[in-house]
Amino acid sequence: MGFIWTLIIGLIAGALAKLIIPGRQGGGIIVTMLLGVVGAFVATWLGQALGWYAPGEGAGLIGAVVGAIIVLLIWGALRGRRNV
Repeated sequence: MGFIWTLIIGLIAGALAKLIIPGRQGGGIIVTMLLGVVGAFVATWLGQALGWYAPGEGAGLIGAVVGAIIVLLIWGALRGRRNV
């Protein structure tokens, strides 16, 4: 059941990140879900590196959204640089 909750939170976090960051990111529901899940991993890693989270503690929904925004910004920068 934990895996299903991870996917649901990832979908919500990815959708919120896409709403916050303007532009045409593209991708469907699977890409949005993966964006949120990757964002949660980024937020967890960054939070543990900075001492915000204890080892083994993960980021919540807000952290996942922030992580997904970071991933979107990096993806946009890399994609924009490649198209030039």
